[in-house]
Amino acid sequence: MLRMLSGLVLGLVVSWSALAATPEDLRKAAAVDGARISKADSEPGNWLSNGRTYSEQRFSPLKAINASNVGTLGLAWANDMDSTRGLEATPIVIDGVMYLTGTWSIVHAVDARTGKTLWTFDPEVPGQWARYACCDVVNRGVAVWEGKVYVGTLDGRLIALDAGTGKPIWSVDTIDGKAPYTITGAPRVVKGKVIIGNGGAELGVRGFITAYDATTGKQAWRFYTVPGDPAKPFEHPEMAAAAKTWKGGEWWKIGGGGTAWDGMAYDPDLNLLYVGTGNGSPWIRYLRSPGGGDNLYLSSILAIDPDTGRLKWHYQTTPGDTWDFTATQPIMLADMKIDGRDRKVLMQAPKNGFFYVLDRATGEVVSAKPYIGMNWATGFDMKTGRPIENPEMNFKDGKMKVIKPSPAGGHNWHPMSFSPDTGLVYIPIHEISFPYSYDTHHSYKQVPGWWNLGIDMDHLTDLTAYADPDKLSGYLLAWDPVKQEARWTVEYPGARNGGTLATAGNLVFMGAADGTFSAFNATTGERVWTVQTGLGIIAPPVSYELDGEQYVAVMAGYGGGVIAGAYDPASAISKYLNEGKLLTFKVGGGPVPKPTVRDNTIPEPPPMTASAETVAHGAKAFTKVCGFCHGFGAVSSLVAPDLRHISNETRDNLEEIVLHGALAGRGMPNFSDMLNADDVAAIRAYLIKRTHDLRDKTLPPTN
Repeated sequence: MLRMLSGLVLGLVVSWSALAATPEDLRKAAAVDGARISKADSEPGNWLSNGRTYSEQRFSPLKAINASNVGTLGLAWANDMDSTRGLEATPIVIDGVMYLTGTWSIVHAVDARTGKTLWTFDPEVPGQWARYACCDVVNRGVAVWEGKVYVGTLDGRLIALDAGTGKPIWSVDTIDGKAPYTITGAPRVVKGKVIIGNGGAELGVRGFITAYDATTGKQAWRFYTVPGDPAKPFEHPEMAAAAKTWKGGEWWKIGGGGTAWDGMAYDPDLNLLYVGTGNGSPWIRYLRSPGGGDNLYLSSILAIDPDTGRLKWHYQTTPGDTWDFTATQPIMLADMKIDGRDRKVLMQAPKNGFFYVLDRATGEVVSAKPYIGMNWATGFDMKTGRPIENPEMNFKDGKMKVIKPSPAGGHNWHPMSFSPDTGLVYIPIHEISFPYSYDTHHSYKQVPGWWNLGIDMDHLTDLTAYADPDKLSGYLLAWDPVKQEARWTVEYPGARNGGTLATAGNLVFMGAADGTFSAFNATTGERVWTVQTGLGIIAPPVSYELDGEQYVAVMAGYGGGVIAGAYDPASAISKYLNEGKLLTFKVGGGPVPKPTVRDNTIPEPPPMTASAETVAHGAKAFTKVCGFCHGFGAVSSLVAPDLRHISNETRDNLEEIVLHGALAGRGMPNFSDMLNADDVAAIRAYLIKRTHDLRDKTLPPTN
């Protein structure tokens, strides 16, 4: 988990391009409010909020780029993001200025005509906090409101910046600086309140959503998503109701989970804020709530009154979740005719594999159908509104079951889009299996700030035994939400690809792990344009217009959840260095320069002298502590270093790095509370063994 800043100056850096206006002009351009977002279609050249509109459809009404000219798209400009980690942000574009985030919650303001940086703000997140980031040191973007730019930082702060200069106006600690929470999601602003959730359920926290006054930063309300200690008073009535669905156990000792780390949407007419919640802590319900129960409000969609923070309705996508099937995935709103009726619906494709269409006024299930292959459930019961669990996949008896989808989901945070022109939802899909098993030795007494899943970690020593990288499936799915069926699919060579953008030019744009950025015919799925960037793309594109010319922009940089600790042989990062960039395209643009070719030389390891017992000890210690970032089986995506490739010098200095924090400032945390010198020595022996394994498989035989 190395923090690579590539010379980025910490703190505030301000520079003005020749085309940029004054700070006051920038503040005026950033005069976004609810009325302006609600009427976003009246200024289609801008991208005012995370999903462009409150409905979060990620549909651009622009059509200057279309089937007749998309083949001539080329690079208009590129901006170096000074990052070798995952880039996930959706840029906000307002009147020629683009606001976005990179890794470590760093905020950039960029001239959308030229790509030149206007200002940069670094919140200086401590490198040690990377330990708490389950899914890389990423950030999915900012919100802009009345001349301010809002960002949630990895270490739990919410900061308001002056849109003209990037200087902080106010900052609040949303997590009280104690538990191992993180913020990676983009804030939303509704009726003058900045809404933000957090992550951290895997490490033992209690989820909540908080609203802050956009002008002052004062807390307006907080909604807890799971009950706390039942011996203490409940914070609000919804917690008293939720507590009845938690039976037995002592979940509150490790938080309970339910963190709201991404998906949100807002309906101004109904005045309802929709928020998705996450998995339990621990994952396994047999430990979390041994007496049974649905465990509200885990893996749920909540409809909240943004004025008061009170719950209007909820729908739980995965009752009693025990698979990390979060409902934090993107939420989008649309009006459509279903069964002859005009319906105001909410749509979501959460991790569990069902595509849900709900009545967004009441939470009633309109329809629910599988959008991918699955084996954890056999169908959906419309009478009860619940998935039908497959009893053959129950692992309460301790026996391991290989279940699909995996904790990565059939669809994760990577945004989907909806075209009102075609009536289709465009979803980036990955199908991966995962070995689930009940940890019979689980304890609520966990190491503070570390993973407590409740699963048997021994099965994770080598995930390739259960999810062969050569068989990972990734594709773009065009889904009909009315008929609840696939219209077309486009296969990709690997999983873990980027989000989508639909446009009125009858196009769908999507980046991929293999470095391609492509446009597809939105009706047929025909690939009508593609460019090889050399950078794995996981972020969603946006489109904007300036001076009568349409642009398409996307952040290119591989990383994020289910990537840092996993290997995909189709990913561009296996060939090129992950030199993250913001790429912007236009008709008649130029070629995309390729990043630096990666040196995949395998170092000559020292001879194997350790005993088999020592290597086995090292394998278990590595899996418990290191595998989440550096790859189970020490097979890494290369976002975090593949430790089979490290030099002998680095390997010999493992104790200084792991126990004494020699690289903490670069994002490699200190783990002296979990490992000792004997553990590190065993890990070193294990890594030597894994380097030998790698060389034996890749080098030609010698006589």
